[in-house]
Amino acid sequence: MEVLKYPIGIETFSEIIEEGYVYVDKTELINTLVSKGKYYFLSRPRRFGKSLLLSTIEAFYEGRQDLFAGLAISKHAHS
Repeated sequence: MEVLKYPIGIETFSEIIEEGYVYVDKTELINTLVSKGKYYFLSRPRRFGKSLLLSTIEAFYEGRQDLFAGLAISKHAHS
């Protein structure tokens, strides 16, 4: 029986992926977010993933394709 690791309190995308924590793939929504519109105001309550969202976008634009293997946004990755 596999034990799932939940990323309680972890807000760094690379740490979640590299350490094997559960990650719900919403990266296709991130692609939509960064490819449309101009400015966004992230008005979510505390502990709703704002830092994780920005960490994910940062890793994507740093070219860390290894972190996105198998995720929806991997088809949009830069070379």
